Amino acid sequence: MGLRHCWSSAQSVGKRKRRPAGGERNSHKNGGGGSPAVIFYTMKDQTAPNRPTPDPLVIRDLEFIGGMATVDGWRPQHEMPEIAFAGRSNVGKSSLLNRLVRRKAFARVSNTPGRTRELNFFRVNNQFVLVDLPGYGYAKISKERRAEWRPLISNFLRRSPTLRGIVQLLDVRHDPTPEDHAMFELLADTGTPTIVVATKIDKLGASKVKERMRALAIALQLDEEQMIGFSATTGVGRDELAEALVELLAQTAEVAPDDPGPLEDRAVPDDAEPPLERGERDVR
Repeated sequence: MGLRHCWSSAQSVGKRKRRPAGGERNSHKNGGGGSPAVIFYTMKDQTAPNRPTPDPLVIRDLEFIGGMATVDGWRPQHEMPEIAFAGRSNVGKSSLLNRLVRRKAFARVSNTPGRTRELNFFRVNNQFVLVDLPGYGYAKISKERRAEWRPLISNFLRRSPTLRGIVQLLDVRHDPTPEDHAMFELLADTGTPTIVVATKIDKLGASKVKERMRALAIALQLDEEQMIGFSATTGVGRDELAEALVELLAQTAEVAPDDPGPLEDRAVPDDAEPPLERGERDVR
């Protein structure tokens, strides 16, 4: 499957272009072969004057609407576009989500990475649904449990008719793991538009951040401009990510999956359990 890059340049925000890869993709350093995911990104013109800009994503209403714990389990039914967030356990996903929506305790930061094993759905401004996917790759749980994330996330990616894209997180300090490579291969296989975010950039100096962003880009065969550097502590990258989400949602018709699967595959089982109240579950 050939590589496709989908992007908006700083000079033509709102217009998307495509280009083929120059040849076949090499095997991952720590994983198998395959093509990278469809990469969607928006970069601001870094040479533009530094002037205040309006918040691209003002969160006025945020509501937890349920969770999905198993492949065939109950999930919230709605018709709004979905944006999902994925990453390795302890990548800083909960902190990023809290910064993104400007809430201190929207996503609970767990002291035990790998604890939450379900998809959590949140309705945002009655306009779209944010889906917090379970973290993967936590080393201190069994190999069997570490492997549970793939069928659950794969099923979600393949059978969610309103899924518009996914935000894939990587820790800027570390090389992609085999689980990260497997996730990118899954995104490539499903053709899911992907925004790549490198977290925890405040943990490194500016020169080291540039070095690590370059290393991640090489490992994933991306351009450095296709990744957003993010700090949940300082807020750097928050508006860039918010702007990319808004733009992705605005182009839903063009990037929607061609075949979300037959309706019967997405039916909710009659014996599926209804969701618990949010206070009764662990939401990171």
